[in-house]
Amino acid sequence: MRSIITLLFAALFFTSCTTQKRAVYNYLEDITDTTLKASVFIAEPIIQKNDLLSIQISSASLDPTVDGLYNMQMQQGGAQSQQMMGYLVDIYGKIEMPRIGELYVEGLTKNKLSELIKSKLVNLLTQPIITVRFLNYRITVLGEVGSPGVLTIPSERLTILEAIGMAGGVSEFGKIKQVKVLRENDGVRSMGTLDLTSKKIFESNYYQLQQNDVILVDQNQYKLMQTQQQRLTQQISFALTLITTTALLFNIFR
Repeated sequence: MRSIITLLFAALFFTSCTTQKRAVYNYLEDITDTTLKASVFIAEPIIQKNDLLSIQISSASLDPTVDGLYNMQMQQGGAQSQQMMGYLVDIYGKIEMPRIGELYVEGLTKNKLSELIKSKLVNLLTQPIITVRFLNYRITVLGEVGSPGVLTIPSERLTILEAIGMAGGVSEFGKIKQVKVLRENDGVRSMGTLDLTSKKIFESNYYQLQQNDVILVDQNQYKLMQTQQQRLTQQISFALTLITTTALLFNIFR
């Protein structure tokens, strides 16, 4: 019994004292000077199902009865109401507008939608002006970051580095060289993998994020080994406690 307890103590001691060596990486660590020249991919956001769009329409006409119908919903209730109101893209990728009817907007950019609406109003309004914005532009960050969650972006433009920064950065347990970005366009899901230590991320189609993108930062091998080590330590501690208690009871009642 003493030999068993001694072996368990030794196993517990060496397990708890084991240190794992791991590589330390930095963001964009392969950039060697400040005159980096790289083509940054900037994609205009694509309209998707369940997007909430702010569409403001005005014209050069001075008659309020001509274009008042279109702007009335965006002029009532102040800024808070304007933020909540908008055109919701339904599950079929469509919206419905006054005097125009249904429009299929999924897959269009804001500029393309503006041109489409303008073509529908050319005979109804004098020099129509259309402004389109996203009201629910958001990114989800999950995994080994400081503050995982949903990020609401008012500027409609966000890069992977900015999103990671807003989420508290990649933790010491995250795979900084294999950050995943999940994206859905026109019902097709795709995934890109980015190395945040490399300057090549500027050339990736996933460097510039789109609304509803999901960023995943997986655990690195160090975290997995540490978790296994903690589990093993708990098991040895439980076995040691059980054997010690058994030995104590045996000595008392023998």
